[in-house]
Amino acid sequence: MSSPRLQRLCTAVATALLGASIALLAACTGGGDARAEGPVVLAAASLQEALSEVADAWQQGGEARPRLSFAASSALARQVEGGAPADLYFSADREWMDRLERAGLLRQGTRADLLTGELVLVARPGEQLQGIAALASGRVAVAEPASVPAGRYARAALERLDLWRTVEPRLVPTENVRAALALVERGEVPLAIVYATDDRASDAVGAVYRFPPESHPPIRYPVAVLAASDHPRAEAFRAFLTTPQAQRIFAAHGFGIAR
Repeated sequence: MSSPRLQRLCTAVATALLGASIALLAACTGGGDARAEGPVVLAAASLQEALSEVADAWQQGGEARPRLSFAASSALARQVEGGAPADLYFSADREWMDRLERAGLLRQGTRADLLTGELVLVARPGEQLQGIAALASGRVAVAEPASVPAGRYARAALERLDLWRTVEPRLVPTENVRAALALVERGEVPLAIVYATDDRASDAVGAVYRFPPESHPPIRYPVAVLAASDHPRAEAFRAFLTTPQAQRIFAAHGFGIAR
């Protein structure tokens, strides 16, 4: 089986497993008990540490802790389209949110851009790789460029810098940005293109180049309540994400606040 076919198969399997896990998450609490739990939030993988801390702060305020499911924005959006039980969707780009909005899957009036981000090239310390010249050789891990937001931003940046044709044959596509980061952390590939917040969350890598903001579409993280949600605190948690308390947590993890 060719590498691209294998990658598509792995992505399909991961998406199916994600859907099963989301359904199981909701089913384990069961109808009425689900109200005693917080809303189910489907969130981009890059939000893992920051959103988990925000969820802790929400719980400390006397609320039931939200149930968080992290994966690629593309995989999560497809699960929403497939009817996965969830209350909020927190994407790493606008395109997947646009797709759900066009399909009528968002609750009107709840969509908002919350965060911004940056794109960086990372390597393990001691690799002697610095600057954009590091892309001249060696494999580069990247989230799937055809669908995953981090990968799409990466492709746009490489095309803008006239490097796509040079780097594409050496790309190692992964199911999400954290999987790309993990390959470098484990020393399986020398480089990865990830968000600056991913670099900040890892003690095993460091940024060797920051892509100019103008080299790719603006990195925005929109959030919305899903139209199918019937959780009584879904909109309240979405509102909490915009409070100064939550924004301080996101900023502490390296995210910019969308204006």
